[in-house]
Amino acid sequence: MSTNDTNWFLRARLKTRQLLLLIALDEERNIHRAAEALNMTQPAASKQLKDLEDMLDVLLFERLPRGMRPTIYGEAMIRHSRMALTSLSHAHDDITALKSGLSGQVNVGAILSPGMVLLPPAIARLKQQAPMLRIGVEVESSNILLERLQRGSLDFLVARIMDQDDNRNLEYEELSDEPVCAVARVDHPLRHVSSLQLKDIADSGWILPPKGSILRHRVEMMFHKEGLAPPANVVDTTAILVISSLLQQTDFLHVMPAEVARFYVQVNVLAILPIELPCKMDGFGIITRRLQILSPGATILQQTIRDVAAQIY
Repeated sequence: MSTNDTNWFLRARLKTRQLLLLIALDEERNIHRAAEALNMTQPAASKQLKDLEDMLDVLLFERLPRGMRPTIYGEAMIRHSRMALTSLSHAHDDITALKSGLSGQVNVGAILSPGMVLLPPAIARLKQQAPMLRIGVEVESSNILLERLQRGSLDFLVARIMDQDDNRNLEYEELSDEPVCAVARVDHPLRHVSSLQLKDIADSGWILPPKGSILRHRVEMMFHKEGLAPPANVVDTTAILVISSLLQQTDFLHVMPAEVARFYVQVNVLAILPIELPCKMDGFGIITRRLQILSPGATILQQTIRDVAAQIY
């Protein structure tokens, strides 16, 4: 909304009573019956309508011999009045839910890194305040999650927006970028090599995302830019259980988001190799559908995610 739009709204000082009157006039098409429906006198209803028309400088209703009918301006105001009153009704429902203790269902989608690192502490914190709030979490790639968000099966995402996606009806609020690192089993022979370089690991066995994925493309470009052939001995998978198990049994390497890797280091499952990879993923953030009205639970979960993200990243 522009500043002029905001100033118009403030100058108008629209009353809920006027919005209700517009809807009643649309339904009754008669000023007397509309006034009766709202327990108003006809002169009071006529004055409110005239005040609104004078303020907008348009005729909202045509006065006919036997009633009234909305003009195109009236139809626009009636439509927005209904939307505004519906929104106010939702606000009342939200306040009632907040007063009685948060409940209901929130469904959020996340890509791997925030799904492992960001969402768990955010959910744990929120659950202390709202134990009755049911929270569903789906961890998938951004493209799959975006489809589910568009269908309405998810309330919001913590994911990436891709350049090729139609983003016109999406809101995006970035939380962090996503550097990646090379990981291996804890006792891997390369773990303590000093001055490890990309050429030293190019011929290793690798576990990588499938061909066509963004991370696979960026890993391969990373080797190309150093004048090296991309890894040829590769297992293609994104299944984290398969990846972690295979790394334990082989000298294979894997590239993963640094925050996820640090989690596995803390539990002594994997080690981060001593090399800074010239490669990172695009930033990720909170994605919602434009003009979507979130439930109180979803709104508070979003804010908790923001708070925890500020601490982590």
